[in-house]
Amino acid sequence: MQGNQSQLLEIPVLPLCISMPVPICLIENSPAGELRVQQEALRVLAEISQPVVVVAIAGLYRTGKSYLMNRLASKRTGFSLGSTIQSHTKGIWMWCLPHPHPCRANHTLVLLDTEGLGDVEKGNTKNDTWIFALAVLLSSTLVYNSMGTINQQAMDQLHYVTELTERIKVKPAAEAEFVRFFPAFVWAVRDFVLQLQLDGREITEDEYLENALKLKPGRGAQDQPYNLPRKCIRQFFPARKCFVFVQPASRKCLLRLEELWEDELDSEFQEQVAQFCHHVWETSKTKTLLGGHVVTGAMLGNLAVTYVDAIRSGAVPCMESAVLALAQIENSAAVGEAMAAYEEQLGRRVALPTESVQELLELHAQCEREALRAFMARAFKDEEQQYQRQLKDKLDSKCAELCCRNEQASSDQCTAVLRELSQELEKRVCEGSYSVPGGYQRLLDDQREMVEKYQRVPGKGIMVNWLNSINWGWEPGLLGSLPGSGGGQQTAWSKEPGLLGSLPSLLPTPHPHCSVLAALTLGSVPQEQERLLREGFQEEAAQLQQEMRNLRKEMSQPQGSCSIL
Repeated sequence: MQGNQSQLLEIPVLPLCISMPVPICLIENSPAGELRVQQEALRVLAEISQPVVVVAIAGLYRTGKSYLMNRLASKRTGFSLGSTIQSHTKGIWMWCLPHPHPCRANHTLVLLDTEGLGDVEKGNTKNDTWIFALAVLLSSTLVYNSMGTINQQAMDQLHYVTELTERIKVKPAAEAEFVRFFPAFVWAVRDFVLQLQLDGREITEDEYLENALKLKPGRGAQDQPYNLPRKCIRQFFPARKCFVFVQPASRKCLLRLEELWEDELDSEFQEQVAQFCHHVWETSKTKTLLGGHVVTGAMLGNLAVTYVDAIRSGAVPCMESAVLALAQIENSAAVGEAMAAYEEQLGRRVALPTESVQELLELHAQCEREALRAFMARAFKDEEQQYQRQLKDKLDSKCAELCCRNEQASSDQCTAVLRELSQELEKRVCEGSYSVPGGYQRLLDDQREMVEKYQRVPGKGIMVNWLNSINWGWEPGLLGSLPGSGGGQQTAWSKEPGLLGSLPSLLPTPHPHCSVLAALTLGSVPQEQERLLREGFQEEAAQLQQEMRNLRKEMSQPQGSCSIL
């Protein structure tokens, strides 16, 4: 079995109804009888997030199936009719159109034209049976097309339905539900020439079909060939309808049926076709799965892949397994769509940094609700909430990541603002402007002015108050060493100990000799040393001189640009 079928299963679903100008092949049937879902068809279906009404037609080759499908598409041409005794349609072809009935305005009509059954040139009844089984599995209405009358020969030709029990597996406990989600059955009898009468009274087309499906009362082996197809039709298709059609035109004109204008067709045939189309448009239900789950175009494509992969592997398609496999595909895709919705809403609603953590959490909650709405719109059969929990874990991780990004954005913004505002102060420090009498007070005034400007700058976010954790002052002993400060001789530029620990990398660690401290210290130490010697404090003067040597030694190390940050 080819592994590339599943590559298209993750294609994102868009809220569109596709209108296709012409049909395309959905399931290719190779000359060797190998079935393969076509990538182009999967791409088309993946773009349809609307519910789908799927009408498939099956029947013997060269019985005019494609003509009826073109009429259901409200087109004269589309599905290939062919004009020879050979089967013209190969595999299963698909046409997606806006549903024409007003009651299904938000649905897409998917028409499936299947390869003619019983092609003598193919000689592969098993392949025919799989085509028929796929038509049953994928459709919500199945049209069976036959010629002439509903007689024993027609029943014998419909032997494919008797093999459904072997070709489609279902758990015994689900048999009743299994039948509920089988397609409605429409028998179209072409070129019908008989009178609709029974026992001398006129009957309807539906009564004609039900009379043909009556069972013989005997239970002997001789009755099995007669009763078996009838039992299967009655069992698998409890919703049944019959239409009979007279010959549309002369035999010669039939060769170019799709080219004929309305006035060239038999008027009774036109009326019968109109009634047929109206019935199918009006009564065909949305395609659903076991459990009542509505099928979208994207899900229909995944169903086709699931069933065909099972056939190609030699297994029997199982409806429950298909639903479970589809649930895994759809729910995984639903998580992906939900996260995409979250990111889209985040991009529209959130601008970092926010002014508070609460504001950020409220915005996250709004985006989270949109994500959950997107998830619920696509997810199904997540009965144990496995995928909903998976989504919650992803959203929780996004929330934590968002908080970190918000802190970093605020930190970066605060740092950028402070850097810009501190440029003038930094320049004065490096020029020694504060190493003069009264310099300390001027430094404090300029620093206070810078902080006030910083506080007035908007948009700094939740880290705006980290500046309050910085001690911009001097240790008491140092203040006296500065001209006009009046105090001792300690040298320390201090920050609150919790600041750098709680906000790593918030501010770069200043180089000691390229800071306010270094500049002020080198400018004031000689004056302080002279004062101590004059007053007789030789030991203290020697200690201060040693500190100056240490500081000058540090300054001799390679350094970057001057910065107070």
